[in-house]
Amino acid sequence: MARCRLWHGLHFRSHERLVNEEWQTEESVVAKSIGSARAAKATIESVADILERELHAVVVDWLSRVEQEPDLKRIPLSFEDRTGYLPKLLHELIARLRMDARTKAPISKAAAEHGELRRKQGYTVAMAVQESRLLQVTIFSTLQRNANSLEFGLLLPDVATIADEVDGQLKEQMLRFMATDSVNAPQTLPSGGFRSTWYAWSWNDPFTWATFAA
Repeated sequence: MARCRLWHGLHFRSHERLVNEEWQTEESVVAKSIGSARAAKATIESVADILERELHAVVVDWLSRVEQEPDLKRIPLSFEDRTGYLPKLLHELIARLRMDARTKAPISKAAAEHGELRRKQGYTVAMAVQESRLLQVTIFSTLQRNANSLEFGLLLPDVATIADEVDGQLKEQMLRFMATDSVNAPQTLPSGGFRSTWYAWSWNDPFTWATFAA
């Protein structure tokens, strides 16, 4: 009888210890899951925050894409001459993303100055358009790499804002580009006079230009 009671006592203690260990293991798993969920929630960022954090990486990635384009490589430029304007345009884009959606976007002075610089560096219209396209590709690739941190509720509106801002910056570049052409490229008329030429750019087909004489 004593042995029986001893066996039952040992069996009860063993069972109690196993139950306690199982509870501790389950509590540990739950705690880790909650901690992981909180950590994941803490890393969610807006598109503007991601672009600000990855600004240097965007510039480097954009340059690597540019250097793979034969037409763009045809004009040799230093790192600073090729990319110097880009942080300004990206900062304007980040500021635009943080603006109220009903606020009218300001005109980009940096883009206008960039258009004038690129014209002096020997760029063509097609080359400027190609650079702008590569910038959008680079930005969207950056967001894709940071997909786990994105605030998806605002992603689609922000993508539309990015496209609108980059296109608006390109428009300002082209306006200054055309103004530089108008000043620097007078044409001789048959009568011996001169005429200046200006261009109308079709946004539906950015490679189609119409020429007008003033």
